Amino acid sequence: MSDVPQEPSADPRDALIREQAARLEAQAEQIAALEALVADLRGQVEAALRASSRNSSNSSVPPSMDDQPGRRPARKQRRAAERAEKKRRGKQPGSPGASMAWEVPDRTEDHYPDGSCSCGLDLADAADLGVARSFQQEEIPAAPAERVQHDLHMARCACGRAHLAPRPAGVPDSALSIGPRLRALAVYLVVFQHVPVERCRQLIADVTGAAVSDGFIHSCLARAASLAAEVVALIRAQITAADVAGFDETTLRSGPAGEKKYVHGAFTELYSAFWLGARSLDSMADAGILPEFAGIVVSDRYQNYFSTRWERVAGNQACLSHLLRDFEDCAETYPDAIWPEQAQRALRGMIHAWHAAVEQGFPALPADALKPLAHEFRHAVLAGLASVPRVPGPKNATRQKPGRELLEFCRDRRGDVLRFTTDTSVWPTNNISERGVRPLKTQQKISGRLASNDVTQDRLDIRSYIDTARKHGKNAMDVLHDLMLGRPWRPPAYAFSP
Repeated sequence: MSDVPQEPSADPRDALIREQAARLEAQAEQIAALEALVADLRGQVEAALRASSRNSSNSSVPPSMDDQPGRRPARKQRRAAERAEKKRRGKQPGSPGASMAWEVPDRTEDHYPDGSCSCGLDLADAADLGVARSFQQEEIPAAPAERVQHDLHMARCACGRAHLAPRPAGVPDSALSIGPRLRALAVYLVVFQHVPVERCRQLIADVTGAAVSDGFIHSCLARAASLAAEVVALIRAQITAADVAGFDETTLRSGPAGEKKYVHGAFTELYSAFWLGARSLDSMADAGILPEFAGIVVSDRYQNYFSTRWERVAGNQACLSHLLRDFEDCAETYPDAIWPEQAQRALRGMIHAWHAAVEQGFPALPADALKPLAHEFRHAVLAGLASVPRVPGPKNATRQKPGRELLEFCRDRRGDVLRFTTDTSVWPTNNISERGVRPLKTQQKISGRLASNDVTQDRLDIRSYIDTARKHGKNAMDVLHDLMLGRPWRPPAYAFSP
């Protein structure tokens, strides 16, 4: 016999065990991949559901987008629809009515019977028995364009010198031209009423009978912007000097490729200014307002308004309308939570108290009214922070749960949220700015993108001129007519108290 040890024969069960271990390892990898896929899909579904639930009542989505397919209507719209179903048709009790009164007419038209009597005589020869019935109508006169010829006379003085009459304002040095009121109408329709250029040309032709071209309308916009340039600069200077100003921005498609731009706006109760740019600090600085602004900035929570680059800014006030919408989003995201409704109740109470304080001329909210509301708001924020923990990770790269960044903002910038409570000259909301930029979305919805950035800025400058004039109680057509005459309306320099 050989002394060499024999290797034991391989057990077939060992091979089976190795095979099963490899299979289990592959299955584990497959399960991990499927779990990651499911988590990703779940995140996409949640994001889609959240996006579809966003509307003007719980986010910064404009009201014009509330009726998009798949988007849930805002709560106020749902409630309005429910109330509408219960209302009877026609005028509602308590709503203001409108009626016409019998007045002295501007002109009277006499109407006489015509034709013939049953006896065969012509009624034109009948005796007039006086007025039997009268009817009054509100009517506008037909507005055909007039062809006005301006003849400049020459006169000779007794000394022998000849003098030629000067051309009237608004009459260019050309044999044929379009008058200033018709030019003002073109600018009014395009800029203020958002009528596209081609439809503006058709409207002018149908209403006035004047045949104008698209190029003429574009030339009116360019001329109006040029004539209003000094006034726009004055408007921006007045806003820069204001104690409180609202700032907001909205997207707009502009340029040959329809590039996404941002229209920035600055507003007070008496002034409006718009400029086109990107959503950057440099674009905000280019307007020349924020770099020198030394008042209170009222805005949403966009970080650029809180930048340290604006060294002269005295402070910030976060728009409570935006905060209320954000807390409404939290209430819908966390339906069992109490803190979102608690925060909303406190903020609405403070807004109501601010209005009462302003009406009574108080410089700040009374302590007995403010203390319980501020206490309730603080505890709502603390409760929210405890129930919505922060997701670990880099601040700028980690997506947080809905409401977390809102709650941190309210905690870390409490002074910027409640500044209006200690100074009633500061507005608690930025509604004035939201109303200011909203027509620009209407313009884009009707006309689409604007082909030129320069033309877009011209329109924005004209809008600044018109909006400011209207805030001062001026008629838009009148100030545009004055503008086309070369004598633009200018806002008073004493609008702000020292």
